[in-house]
Amino acid sequence: MATTFDLILTGGTVVNHDGEGRRDVGVKAGRVAAIGDLGQASAGETIDCNGLHVLPGVVDSQVHFREPGLEHKEDLETGSRAAVLGGVTAVFEMPNTNPLTTSEAALADKVRRATNRMHCDFAFWVGGTRDNAGYVGELERLPGAAGIKVFMGSSTGDLLVEDDEGVASILKNTRRRAAFHSEDEFRLRERLGFRVEGDPSSHPVWRDEIAAQRCTERLVRIARQTRARIHVLHISTAEEIPFLEQHKDVATCEATPHHLTLTADDYARLGTLIQMNPPVRAARHRDGVWRGIHEGIVDVLGSDHAPHTLSEKAKPYPASPSGMTGVQTLVPIMLDHVNAGRLTLQRFVDLSSHGPQRIFGMARKGRIAAGYDADFTVVDLKRRETITNAQAGSRAGWTPYDGRQVTGWPVGTIVRGNRVMWEGELVTPGQGMAVEFSEALPA
Repeated sequence: MATTFDLILTGGTVVNHDGEGRRDVGVKAGRVAAIGDLGQASAGETIDCNGLHVLPGVVDSQVHFREPGLEHKEDLETGSRAAVLGGVTAVFEMPNTNPLTTSEAALADKVRRATNRMHCDFAFWVGGTRDNAGYVGELERLPGAAGIKVFMGSSTGDLLVEDDEGVASILKNTRRRAAFHSEDEFRLRERLGFRVEGDPSSHPVWRDEIAAQRCTERLVRIARQTRARIHVLHISTAEEIPFLEQHKDVATCEATPHHLTLTADDYARLGTLIQMNPPVRAARHRDGVWRGIHEGIVDVLGSDHAPHTLSEKAKPYPASPSGMTGVQTLVPIMLDHVNAGRLTLQRFVDLSSHGPQRIFGMARKGRIAAGYDADFTVVDLKRRETITNAQAGSRAGWTPYDGRQVTGWPVGTIVRGNRVMWEGELVTPGQGMAVEFSEALPA
C-alpha cells in the first residue's frame, strides 16, 4: 500500500548531515517524515525539484526588524517578507526597539505581534541590562526568547553595558549562550576625534580593530570567570580569529556576508550605505574572517540586517546611522562565494543551518532529518541573477549590493511544510511561529 504525505519534494539534490544526494523528501504534519525514493508514494502537493538543491532551512540569527517603535524603517511583516524572499526560514530578532525588549511583557508583545503575521519562524533576543541582570536566567527561558543579548559598545541608554562588572553581573545569571556586540566603548569614546565630517571611510579608523579585539579579550575573560557561554557577533577583524581559536570551549562566533564580501575600498563607491558597527574594514580583515570560515572557527552566519531609510543614510557622516539591509541577500551572496570556490555548499549549510541548531539548541530545526520541522531553502546553484533594489521586500527598499551579479539563487522557501515563497513570489500568508529551544522547552 503506497504511503501518503502532505507534501513531497521530488528529484532534488538534498544536502544534509550525511552528504549530498538526489533524494525525495516526504512531509507530514509539518515535519520531515521520509527521505529517499518516494516514487510510489502520493501527496496532497508535490514540488518538482529536479535540477535544484534542497537545503535545510536557512536561519539568520541576527536581524533588526524595528518593531515596535521604528516601523518607518521596517516591521515584523516586511522584514520577514524580505527573509523568505531570500530563502530564510527563521530569524532571531534584536532587542533595540522602542520600547526595548528587556522584560517579559515586551518579549510577549513581540511574540504576539509576530505569530501568524511574520512569514518565517522567529525568536527574539532579550536585552541584558544592569536593571534586569538579576533575572536574565528567567527571561532567557521564556517562550520565543533566543537568549540574552548585550551591547558592550555602539548603543545608548539602558542597552549599553560597557564595563566588566556590568557584564559579569549579567553572565553570572545566564544558563544559555549569551550574544554580544563586542566593541570597547571606552576606546570608542577616546577616538571620537578620528571621525572626519563627510567621510564615511573614517568610520573604521574611529572604530578600529583594537576596539574590537580588546573588547573580545575582555569578554572571554569575564565568561571564564563567571563560567558562562558566549557568542561573539559580527566578527570584523583578522586579530579576533586566532584569539577565538584558543577559546572555543566558551566562545562561539558569527561572521556576516558584508564582512566577507566588502572592504574599505568600497566606501568610495557606496559611502554611508555600508556604514556598519563594527565597520567594514581593510581587505586583510576580510581575508582574516575568511580564515575563520575555512578553519571552522566561525560557527554561524548572520546578516545583521539593520535597515534605515535612504533619506536617513543620505545624512552626511557621522550624522548618518549605521546599518544596512541584508536578510534577503544572505543566501545569494554566500551562494556566489560557493560558486567562486571560497567555501563548499556543505560548509554553507553548516554555517546557516546546522551551526545555529548546534550552538543555540533549536528544537527540531537546522537539519533535514525525520522528525525535524520541514523547513527547506530550495536553491538553483547555476542561476545567474542581478541583485537590485527593485527586488527588495524590506520597507527600506534598498541593498548595498544593487547591480551585483551573482551565481546561485533561492528559488523556494518552505516553512514547516508550507510553501511560503516560490520563484520570487509570496504564495502563502504569514504563518510564522516561535522557534522552540531545547534549554527552554515548555512544560
